Amino acid sequence: MAELLVEMTGISKSFPGVHALDDCRFELRPGEVHALVGENGAGKSTLMKVLAGIYRRDAGTIRFKGREVEIASPRAAQDLGISIIHQELNLMGHLTVAQNIFIGREPRGAAPFLLDEKTLNAKARELFETLHLKLDPRARVSSLAVAQQQMVEIAKALSFSSVVLIMDEPTAALTDTEIDELFRIIRQLRERGTGIVHISHRLQELKQISDRVTVMRDGGYIDTVQTAEASIQSIISKMVGRTIFEATPELPEHPNSEVVLEVRNLNHGRVIRDVSFQLHRGEILGMSGLIGAGRTEVARAVFGADPHDSGEILIHGKPVAIRTPANAVAHGIGYLSEDRRRYGLALIMDVEANVVLASLRKFAGRLGQIRFDRTKAAAQEQVKGLAIKTPSLAQRVRNLSGGTQQKVVVAKWLAADTEILIFDEPTRGIDVGAKSEIYRLLNDLAQQGRSIIMISSELPEILRMSHRILVMCEGRITGELSAAEATQEKIMTFATQREAVVAA
Repeated sequence: MAELLVEMTGISKSFPGVHALDDCRFELRPGEVHALVGENGAGKSTLMKVLAGIYRRDAGTIRFKGREVEIASPRAAQDLGISIIHQELNLMGHLTVAQNIFIGREPRGAAPFLLDEKTLNAKARELFETLHLKLDPRARVSSLAVAQQQMVEIAKALSFSSVVLIMDEPTAALTDTEIDELFRIIRQLRERGTGIVHISHRLQELKQISDRVTVMRDGGYIDTVQTAEASIQSIISKMVGRTIFEATPELPEHPNSEVVLEVRNLNHGRVIRDVSFQLHRGEILGMSGLIGAGRTEVARAVFGADPHDSGEILIHGKPVAIRTPANAVAHGIGYLSEDRRRYGLALIMDVEANVVLASLRKFAGRLGQIRFDRTKAAAQEQVKGLAIKTPSLAQRVRNLSGGTQQKVVVAKWLAADTEILIFDEPTRGIDVGAKSEIYRLLNDLAQQGRSIIMISSELPEILRMSHRILVMCEGRITGELSAAEATQEKIMTFATQREAVVAA
């Protein structure tokens, strides 16, 4: 057996009030893709941040190529050849691709304060050629798609001659085609002897790319298994310590016939083209399509976050003017963005403040002052009703897991008495156990008579959760399917078809 690249044993790490890691272990071989899985809060990222020098361990040992090492900083990790690519990409949009890759290590010109741009771009181009990447070193990073930015991060990591590459949720924002390209790069690196740690919630893709899987739970090590010998269900059981029963949701056979929202001939430039649909009481209406199909743009236009050029929006059959999110909230519409941390939450504020944020006027006294006894009572009601896992209402939202944060966003809109909820990628970046909780929550809301539009890039999720499915391509609705007739093949047919199909 080849000498281990990395061997971590007895690793423990605590933060104020939180024991994040307890006697954890992990190992990585040369030329291996080792998947690291677990629910949100299991300690995966924390363990890898210890390896990458971002956190100092409280106990335990780290061996690198058989030698015990002290990794006191990210620079110390890079000097060893250990690089990490975070889930949130760490690039500077105003700089070029080459400048991002070699930031702080730029070749100098004749004068020491001048950069040698020609050499800089040549070095980046040489790096891209070794990875077979089609990137322009002179392009500004802000002009690149997310998948291309991901490749820039990989190139940047490898520019340090990395022999260990840690990738945290690298496929979370990528399309299937882009994931295939990423996996091509990973396989190429594996052939070169690079050891790769792949952290992901998408368990199916681990079967495609990983050699071994290590499972963590509640800050502790559970098991390491050969990927080829383990079933997805067995990995899930180790992750959550219980069986997740992925049954068909218990939805009413037919939602109420009452139309609560109707969109007629909505247009905005080339991103929304003549979109019309209805949403019924108690219905979960799925919206599917490839990245860039216009799903999020429609949702943001209906919510008033983005303008629309023409078209009508009707609530309970009456035309309404929705030009701002405040207008939408006043008409009972809530929007849960795919980027909940940026658009859905005030991360530095506590749970109570986040829950009442969209409905503060409800809690004002006669003189306009906020009645904090009322906000506390409302927040407590939502935390109890949604089973939000938080030590207290005073806990800062940024310290909660992804699934719990998503529940806080839902609580915010329920506290605002919204009857129409638009969920944009509701389970992105959420572990399998929390996904099941979100699915149950959506079902419960539909049973209560709330109406839901659910945008998702995961076809099994769309098929499992929707009464009806609208499929979009290039800004148009190109197909509509009932739950009974929908299949992945039919959805993909409509998702790649530019013109709408008119039912006979």
